Amino acid sequence: MYKNIKVIAFDADDTLWVNETYFREAENAFAQLLNDYETENKIHQELFKKEIDNLGLYGYGIKGFMLSMIESALELSNYQLSPKLINEILGIGKQMLEKPIELLEGVEEVLKQLQGKYKLIVATKGDLLDQERKLERSGILKYFHHVEVMSEKKVPDYQKLLKHLDIAPSELLMIGNSLKSDVLPLLEVGAEAIHIPFHTTWAHETVSDDQKASVNYKTLSSIKEVVTFL
Repeated sequence: MYKNIKVIAFDADDTLWVNETYFREAENAFAQLLNDYETENKIHQELFKKEIDNLGLYGYGIKGFMLSMIESALELSNYQLSPKLINEILGIGKQMLEKPIELLEGVEEVLKQLQGKYKLIVATKGDLLDQERKLERSGILKYFHHVEVMSEKKVPDYQKLLKHLDIAPSELLMIGNSLKSDVLPLLEVGAEAIHIPFHTTWAHETVSDDQKASVNYKTLSSIKEVVTFL
């Protein structure tokens, strides 16, 4: 199935290392800070709506998330938010930026086995500075030929990546935790994709059962299983 593959692209967050868990923790801390103004459920709903509204302006990543928290807090408090609370919200974001890099089990082992046999790249969304910093701190940057931090992961974005890599779609295999970003667009452009779910997924990355049923892709329980198919 993968006999033509020359390049293997890895998503970063929740494929190579833990990420979404920290966003859930931050959302809960944010809701606790604002519990004098609204219910926890309402706070979560309003923050998510604000994040989606702001994606076109701020893109993906922690810094945009911080700005969305501040905007949501101002609106939920009817603009009565104290400077102290704003500072505490900024503190939540800074703590996220300073989190240690926790590689998922088997990641470095798999990269070692694949290096030299394939060109390995990172194809991820997020803030450029933050993703570069995480890769540096991860200890696995040495395994990758190229790092692509993308503003979006849609069909046109992957077509640009293929052109940049100068390969045919059938020569690219993408490995990631998001069906919406790491699997469906790849299959649409004619590339291969392997889905490795993470235990928690951002609501914006979920897809319908109909979308899942309409395509054929491989799902693995661990990145360690990848080498058995290559």
